Amino acid sequence: MSPVVILTALDVEYQAVREKLVGLRPHRHPQGTRFEVGRLAAGRCQVVLAHVGKGNLSAAVLAERAIAEFRPAALLFVGVAGALQAHIALGDVVVATHIYAFHGGTDEDDGSKSRPRVWETSHAADQIARHLHRTGSWARDLDPRPDVHFGPIAAGEVVLNSRRSTHAHWIDDHYNDARAIEMEGAGVAQAGHLNRALPVVVIRGISDRADGTKEATDREQWQSRAVANAATFAAALAEELSAEEPTTRSATMPETTRNIAKGNARVGVQAGTVHGGVRITPETSRPADLPEALAGFRARLWQAWADGRLDEATYKAAEAELVTADQALETKTPDRKNTLTLALKKLRGLVGDVAALAAELTVIIALAQSLS
Repeated sequence: MSPVVILTALDVEYQAVREKLVGLRPHRHPQGTRFEVGRLAAGRCQVVLAHVGKGNLSAAVLAERAIAEFRPAALLFVGVAGALQAHIALGDVVVATHIYAFHGGTDEDDGSKSRPRVWETSHAADQIARHLHRTGSWARDLDPRPDVHFGPIAAGEVVLNSRRSTHAHWIDDHYNDARAIEMEGAGVAQAGHLNRALPVVVIRGISDRADGTKEATDREQWQSRAVANAATFAAALAEELSAEEPTTRSATMPETTRNIAKGNARVGVQAGTVHGGVRITPETSRPADLPEALAGFRARLWQAWADGRLDEATYKAAEAELVTADQALETKTPDRKNTLTLALKKLRGLVGDVAALAAELTVIIALAQSLS
């Protein structure tokens, strides 16, 4: 089961999501980004949590990093936002149906003109989110129960706290159907779009009205109250998205069964009902790119830990050897091949009880030994 990545921009947002998780452990990316990995306390969904800071650019870069590192089933961005429409109350939850990058435009002699970019939420994710809202089960422990609003969200690079400013008029002129305004949604939406249209859902708790009263609402702790509601909805949505991940095969599509023999194993065919021919193949082809092979192995190593096939101590030791391998690969010193190969062999010894991982490492070691 693939994890769901949840990103936040503020510490208060991060903490609100973190409180929904158990079994947390740190995961350090080779470039220094810190993730926490755990599962939802009220379910089985594996969650990867990260703090990306403010702004679409930072959000896009670290969303891309999280996607490459964990290959998630979906990516959620959870945080606070300012309401742009009067009927949306403080504490309500806004789920984006699409994201406007509202700063796109051109400035000419006859005035400013909008050049909008927009990303739509995937249909399947939107349907699941709306079903959660209709059933109301996600909010059974909340009192009072916040309303959930579905609609566009405007994402830019400024904190809007006025209804009379230039930015306020720009949004009203060009994006007047937007329900809320924030600073990260466009970045994560673009990252998802560039990764095979990975489902991305932006979930915002309304902490102010973007009308000059932000300081007052912040003093009244509306940020923590609003994001707690958003985190509760996000946790329920993550569980549903994770459960929906397996794709049902079409009844008209023939199923191909492949058995792969490795080492001294001799496998015939293991199947229920066989339609059409049977094909027996040798080992899968060797990956051509060593960094890509290591990245893929890291994801499968994490999954083995998440599934209980590796204990915590073994996983941490294996992750340490992976970091050593990554660092060796990045250097140009004469002994890098020996350092890399030794780390991979130690890693193979650690995961030897998981046959699939050990076999994959044998291929990766061969790649490492072919380095010039």
